[in-house]
Amino acid sequence: MRSLPALTSLRVFETTGKCLSFTQAATQLHVTQSAVSRQIKQLEDYLGVALFIRRHHHLELTESGKQLLAKLEQSFNLMESAVQELRDPKQRQKLALLVPPTFATRWLAPRLANLHRHSPELELSIHNSDVDSKLFDCCIRFGRTARPSHYSELIMLEQHVAVCAPELVDRAQHLEQAAGSLLHILHKGERLPVWQNWLQAAGLTDQVDASRGMEFSTLDQVTNAAINGAGFAIIDKHMINRELQSGALVPFSDVEVSGPYGYWLDINAERQGLAKVIRFTEWLRAISPD
Repeated sequence: MRSLPALTSLRVFETTGKCLSFTQAATQLHVTQSAVSRQIKQLEDYLGVALFIRRHHHLELTESGKQLLAKLEQSFNLMESAVQELRDPKQRQKLALLVPPTFATRWLAPRLANLHRHSPELELSIHNSDVDSKLFDCCIRFGRTARPSHYSELIMLEQHVAVCAPELVDRAQHLEQAAGSLLHILHKGERLPVWQNWLQAAGLTDQVDASRGMEFSTLDQVTNAAINGAGFAIIDKHMINRELQSGALVPFSDVEVSGPYGYWLDINAERQGLAKVIRFTEWLRAISPD
């Protein structure tokens, strides 16, 4: 048996804690003010701590009250989602997904047919604007480490290869003379150190000036520039499979560098148990990143 106070008392406390008024809570719950006050008193007696500081014209949460309210909001949200899934088949099947634009276009989109075969009941709603990650069932994030207070699982590390248009392969053998044609990717306003990491792995740090070249705000821009012969790029090969297979881009070195950035699946605690989230997670684990 779970050692819990009455669910009614917890629900009354959550409502009162949000509006900080017995009167407003009573109105929202369609009960009397004295009933709200009584439920709060019973909960405080059960817990042995004060949840509110009662001022003359308003209420304030104590530290214990703040702690309990935060946990209850998560719990009630999870309960609401679980019930809504059963009541609304469309909501049960619709998976709201926050994904970086490049990942969505270059990795996820070509695999959506595979996802449909694996889980035909899922209907994705894909977004790339991070208004509030709590609004999404799952988030795929570009980063280096797990996200605090979330379930975080690494989907794949970047695998960087050196590429260019076919007509530039001969020039790539003298990269030190073509440093002005290095193509750089920006992340949060700064260049990702992919060129520095690759040059170090290739033993060319002293020969090639990685500070030179052009910079772009998205990987798609870098890829298109490279395809059109604008210069040389270090790109995660998972994102340019199509270009490598077609010959639009060709490697000019055998050196490859893993990480340190990758793509992570982040799930808020209150979403982890949802069937649609579990199905999507299973598919991500099973499918090859290449």
